[in-house]
Amino acid sequence: MPASPIITVYTDYKSPYAFLAKDRIVALACDTGAVIDWRPYVLNVPLYLGDATVGDDGSVLTETRNAHQWRRIRYMFMDCRRQAARQGLILRSTRKIWDSAPAAAGMLFAQSAGDAVFRRYHDAVFSRFWARELDIESIDALSAVLTEAGTDGSGFAAFLPEGLARVAAIGAAAEAEGVFGVPTCVVGGEMFWGGEHLPDIQAMIGSLP
Repeated sequence: MPASPIITVYTDYKSPYAFLAKDRIVALACDTGAVIDWRPYVLNVPLYLGDATVGDDGSVLTETRNAHQWRRIRYMFMDCRRQAARQGLILRSTRKIWDSAPAAAGMLFAQSAGDAVFRRYHDAVFSRFWARELDIESIDALSAVLTEAGTDGSGFAAFLPEGLARVAAIGAAAEAEGVFGVPTCVVGGEMFWGGEHLPDIQAMIGSLP
């Protein structure tokens, strides 16, 4: 029997587009028999979209964005909420640029406990963060999600320094291969950025010998 094709997927919990693509990527893998290799890639959002903190009343507390970046951000969340509604997902605008590196380290911790634990952790972090129900910078909160997912989350704090180093190394290696955003899928040496390319990936896998 031929080996199952592998889809390497770079993702970031603070990316609304990665959230919207997650279940579609899983469905594609089920349809094609592919195996997903999920990898963390922590976006440096302020580098290209500036930074801002917004209060509960919508007032801007701090910012480094220009007018063009604000228009992009407002459109992005409008478009993502529209897409989320079609998928039956809750997606609320964030009030700041979150540091998703701890949650990415949690991804690696969950993966070491097996695929079932990882899937539960992955789904919970994405859905709760975008519903504003999870602080992805809180080690205690992430440890609780890991325990709920079926592993011993009490060991996460001790793992964190190693986990953060591995997340950074994975990101550096990804950038050396040309990765710059999420979701990025790599199949058979071909790179695809964005969920709109999933039909192309499905067609490509279908044409593999």
